[in-house]
Amino acid sequence: MLPMRIGLVAPPWTPVPPALYGGIELVVDELARGFVAAGHQVVLFATGDSTCPVELRFVLPEAEGSRIGSAVVELRHALAAHQALADCDIIHDHTLAGPLLAAARGTDVPLVTTVHGPLDHDLVPLYAAMADSVPIIAVSAAQSRPAPEIPIARVIHHGIDPTMFEVGDGSGDEDGPFLLFLGRMAPDKGAARAVEVARAAGARLLLAAKMRDASEVRYFTEVVEPLLGPDAIYLGEVPHQRKLELLGQASALLFPIRWNEPFGLVMVEAMACGTPVLAFPEGAAPEVVDHGRTGFLCQDEAAMVADLGRLGDLSRQDCRAAVEGYFSTGRMVADHLELFTTLTSGA
Repeated sequence: MLPMRIGLVAPPWTPVPPALYGGIELVVDELARGFVAAGHQVVLFATGDSTCPVELRFVLPEAEGSRIGSAVVELRHALAAHQALADCDIIHDHTLAGPLLAAARGTDVPLVTTVHGPLDHDLVPLYAAMADSVPIIAVSAAQSRPAPEIPIARVIHHGIDPTMFEVGDGSGDEDGPFLLFLGRMAPDKGAARAVEVARAAGARLLLAAKMRDASEVRYFTEVVEPLLGPDAIYLGEVPHQRKLELLGQASALLFPIRWNEPFGLVMVEAMACGTPVLAFPEGAAPEVVDHGRTGFLCQDEAAMVADLGRLGDLSRQDCRAAVEGYFSTGRMVADHLELFTTLTSGA
């Protein structure tokens, strides 16, 4: 494979890599580092406060998290990105505005985009509008299933660098063993269900969750906070290093979603630390969790409570091996490069 000059476009809401919550930005950071390790040049278009160790170009000096979702911000960012990356062999765009602009205006540089959100009634018309001219990557089969009319160039599961995650023993902290909930403080992530499951199992639960948006604060105040107590403690939004500590110390990660989650990177991060995952068979969870080996896929809350009593049947080394063997940056990068080679060769 000949070396390529790859342009990566990150969203403008969070630096790459993120200091706190930011799944897309974590993936972009892993891809950038992985492409370089594979012998390619990378130019990252992100916000100016990004620290990913590749060539950085930007128009916004700082992440615009306080204006997340602003069409004006994303359009300005995306328009500048495609102008700045015109000297690349291929552009991999992780925004929504960028591929839409390119589809409308045309582009001389081969372009591919990854869908990170659910292909629902809001997004389907937008991706349909670009599908004829922009190849689309899905992050799971579950993500693409509700919209069979959207052509998918390839399904590429996320991966992480396992060497950046230390395997923990799951023995807990100074107060003893605990289960972990990690994600956004939003109804679709199921923090309240996690509290109820842990309490029914007689286990202590720590919750580390992003809570910045008004809707997240409202859900916490009205639904989750009344459930908290000595056995269910909210830690706030934790930095990356603290997240790794919690993942390694936890007996298990509770991932109690009840919707078509496109992926769920935290499941892979938990497995990299040797921590099994308990989830419902919704969204991409069945594509990530190997039932009976790296965790359990539970039909309902009662089954999740029962399966917490079977954690001793699982091996933390098996969880780690699943990441080293498949859910790794190396595999994710190789899948992308195979697609990029096809696109740049004109096949």
